[in-house]
Amino acid sequence: MMTPSGDGWGFLKGKMSAMALLDSARNMLLHAMGLQAGETLLIVSDGTRDAICRSLCQAGRDIGAESIIMEMEPREKNGAEPPAVVAAAMAAADVVVCPTLRSLTHTQARKRASEAGARVATMPGVTEDMFEHGPMSADFSAVAALTHKVADRLTRARVARIEKDGAVFTCSLAGRQGIASTGVYRHPGEAGNAPSGEAYLAPVEGTATGELVVDGSLAGIGLLKSPVRLTVREGLLVAAEGERADEWLMMLGDTPAARNVAELGIGTNDKARLTGVILEDEKALGTVHVAFGSNATFGGTVEAGVHLDVVMLAPTLYLDDEIVMQDGQLLV
Repeated sequence: MMTPSGDGWGFLKGKMSAMALLDSARNMLLHAMGLQAGETLLIVSDGTRDAICRSLCQAGRDIGAESIIMEMEPREKNGAEPPAVVAAAMAAADVVVCPTLRSLTHTQARKRASEAGARVATMPGVTEDMFEHGPMSADFSAVAALTHKVADRLTRARVARIEKDGAVFTCSLAGRQGIASTGVYRHPGEAGNAPSGEAYLAPVEGTATGELVVDGSLAGIGLLKSPVRLTVREGLLVAAEGERADEWLMMLGDTPAARNVAELGIGTNDKARLTGVILEDEKALGTVHVAFGSNATFGGTVEAGVHLDVVMLAPTLYLDDEIVMQDGQLLV
């Protein structure tokens, strides 16, 4: 049997990859976003993920939707706002998908689009491999069911405590609502990451204290070869020590708003892998993540123009003195 070689093989692989991307895009739009013929689909691009954006646009047209790609310059930080014209287009669309380098999840533009009834999926740092495999191959319904269960438990909790390698971190969750980011956004106003699978909330500002041992990844940096130790006092990050900690702190910024403990999240996607891309890392089952910066878009009070997550592998997590994760095993 003859096998392709040289330029012919490269062309064939490229064609196969394009077909796989188109299939994944169609599956996502139909089953995760509920896109229907006659609706308006907006793909927000920053020029860094052209193949994925084109696949989404073509899949939307195949479904019968008015499909538009709108390209902006890449944002400098996660949580930085898009241009006003992009924000306006997001609010005017039925479905918005954002395959970008930096995250638009925790922006006022995304919040206003949701308030206007758009179904929004943000995909910061998404790769073609992730789009075709990994967390996108999970059972959407099973991930959604687990995510809602964990989010409900977060809503009922008043205090959270994370323990790992001798470090202890606590924060108040009183009065804060757990959010289920399921990756399925079929109803007006629903929004979150895609691929997804996390339950999260905004801890009460000023209450977090203690230390976190981060051994998974840092948003904007990637996978860690050795742990980073973060110190928090009165709700603010006051020190970071370890691999590339100084570089990460420069990305975060040194204002009180940027150093705010913004989020506590729990991964619920059993197909998510630790890849160094925070979009996938924070969804991995058996991980807990904490973020710093903005939380005004999901129940908090801080708008910082930045939102950076850190991912911990196999920690122990207590909610109101009940163990809900022990050494990475989710017990909910």
